[in-house]
Amino acid sequence: MEAVAEKEKKFNRIITVVSIVVPVVVACLFGVKIPNVERLGFLPPIYASINGLTAVLLLMAVWAIKNGRQRLHQNIMTGCVVLSALFLLMYIAYHMTAESTSYGGEGVVRYLYFFILISHIILSIIIIPLVLKTYARAYLKQYEAHRKLAKITFPIWLYVAITGVIVYLMISPYY
Repeated sequence: MEAVAEKEKKFNRIITVVSIVVPVVVACLFGVKIPNVERLGFLPPIYASINGLTAVLLLMAVWAIKNGRQRLHQNIMTGCVVLSALFLLMYIAYHMTAESTSYGGEGVVRYLYFFILISHIILSIIIIPLVLKTYARAYLKQYEAHRKLAKITFPIWLYVAITGVIVYLMISPYY
């Protein structure tokens, strides 16, 4: 029991560091532009598709666990974590080689876009420790604690994945 508590402590330290470092690094890298690098303009539809695939996989993972398919659930969730990391790398690479695109819509749609964008950004920061803690609890075989936290993590992660696609679709005409 003590070994599990020590592992959990270690995970929590790592999760805290990652949850702070990732948003700070992303924010800092927005100000970094790599000169003389061909623009990676092909990346936004790819990382938007990754968001869409993540949303589908999250729904499949819920189906799997509700149908007693624990191993399938575990594999799908690991895939979701890998896809999210891949998304983050592509997102950073794109924004280090391209200027930010301004949204050109007007009226109510503009307000809707910014509401979705801002809620997406805020929740994408919040979801980092939630995903990592939920994943760690499953890894440590703390299934009841995992289930409890997953009920919070799942809808937020699903919202972030879906709104990532919506933001892309809304801004894509202005690239």
